[in-house]
Amino acid sequence: MTATAMPARDRASTSEAPSRGRAKPVLDGRRPPFEAALVYAFTIIPMLALVAAVPWAWGWGLSWLDVGLAAGFYLVSALGVTVGFHRYFTHRAFKANRGLRNALAIAGSLSLQGDVITWVADHRRHHAFADKEGDPHSPWLYGTGPVALAKGFFHAHLGWLFDRDRTNAARFAPDLLSDRDLARISRAFPLLTVASLLTPALLGGLITMSWWGALTALFWAGLVRVAVLHHVTWSINSICHMLGERPFEARSKATNFWPLAVVSMGESWHNLHHADPTCARHGAEPGQLDPSARVIRVFEKLGWAHEVRWPTTARMARLHEAARTTG
Repeated sequence: MTATAMPARDRASTSEAPSRGRAKPVLDGRRPPFEAALVYAFTIIPMLALVAAVPWAWGWGLSWLDVGLAAGFYLVSALGVTVGFHRYFTHRAFKANRGLRNALAIAGSLSLQGDVITWVADHRRHHAFADKEGDPHSPWLYGTGPVALAKGFFHAHLGWLFDRDRTNAARFAPDLLSDRDLARISRAFPLLTVASLLTPALLGGLITMSWWGALTALFWAGLVRVAVLHHVTWSINSICHMLGERPFEARSKATNFWPLAVVSMGESWHNLHHADPTCARHGAEPGQLDPSARVIRVFEKLGWAHEVRWPTTARMARLHEAARTTG
């Protein structure tokens, strides 16, 4: 645990960007019907493909090409979300040059989880109101009884996506709105969605020189890959606020849930993240795998990322001491 010391938790920089004068409202109207319909489509269609994956594999098989393409596109889009949308754009855990910044915004958009500005605004709002009224996807908003928790789990995992209310980006992500590159990439989200699904199909078709190769690549490396990543990401909102360990003191009920560590690229070490949101490494304890932090380290060594907020021994000791004092 070396390199740049991690500053004390700064709610203004990690949760909600400060605004001048009168505070802007949390919400910014409601999604228009067409946008709401797209949310349903981007959520439900990949999910149906995931349901169909087992009978498809049983009936027609699964080629190594499909596996390779799915794994490759999963890594790119997942790291775009974890390293890009989350640790960089939302929490500024490091600084990046223009090329890396734009590449991360594009890669995260390939996950079909919304454009970069909307994603960041929602997540900063989540930290500003973590597990309280105003949090867009807390599982604890309905109570603690069995029925309330079941309802809360569904809301945190999936249901919140269908809420028509829109987070006010001018309040929570003014820095991204003022970035012309990011504004263009955000507006290009529909095109990037098409590219995320059709690029695997194009590669599969060209490599096999067949329409069947294109179709299976579209299914596995397009739709199924998106659905798996969706549910892994949504599990951080649901499972990692309900089940697991809480070794550090945080303003939320965020937990560590180790079974998701690898597929979530280290995001499931969620308790430390809520205890210190600007930290570039979430799995900072011995034995905690954090692939996203490894990728950030590579970017740092290449000179593409700098001023990385790595955890230090002293900082971790203070977090442990805070946990012992409050526990």
